[in-house]
Amino acid sequence: MLITGIDDAGRGSVIGPLVIAGIAFNKSKLKHLKKLGVKDSKELSPKERERIYKELLNLPCKISVVHLLPNAIDMHVTQKKKYRKLNYLEAKAMAEVISKVKAKLVYIDCPDINPKRYKREIESFLEDDVNVRIVCCHKADKKFTIVSAASIIAKVERDYSIQRIKDKLGDFGSGYPSDPKTKSFIKRYIQEKENYPEQIRKSWKTIKKLSQLTLA
Repeated sequence: MLITGIDDAGRGSVIGPLVIAGIAFNKSKLKHLKKLGVKDSKELSPKERERIYKELLNLPCKISVVHLLPNAIDMHVTQKKKYRKLNYLEAKAMAEVISKVKAKLVYIDCPDINPKRYKREIESFLEDDVNVRIVCCHKADKKFTIVSAASIIAKVERDYSIQRIKDKLGDFGSGYPSDPKTKSFIKRYIQEKENYPEQIRKSWKTIKKLSQLTLA
């Protein structure tokens, strides 16, 4: 029986993609994940995450990754429909992952304050012939090893994307609005360039605030 874990990385970032990752693994082999040192990606160093990520790719499992780019995020965040914003976009991506890995049991780290509502949202995107049980809860990346594995894949995939962006734009730190280096990068970009690069989420409040401060 295949069990799937799904998690995201980069949800709150102002630069780069939001990455959704799913991994489907045989239930009888789950102990092997713990032997690899799998746990919530936030509790691992970058080197540990990358090591485990590479080992996961060599296991007999199914992996699916979706990158939600800033322009798609901006389009959903700025529209007026209350329940058609980031959660909606992410639920759609998670349904895509579920359809690809074809597992019967899925554990999801829930980004919504209401897990039941979010579960229904995901189910609404699934085809009628998809027979799956979804367990959607908060802190699933700490509670379930399979979700921890998904969190590692999502984080490393996003790290790779961030590095590719840095190769083009220069070092901007983590890409999160709380990072002083990221803020300084955005301020400089506002002052020196006419338009933001496509890698920046223009709908984020951080961008609007920094634009006002810089242009004042």
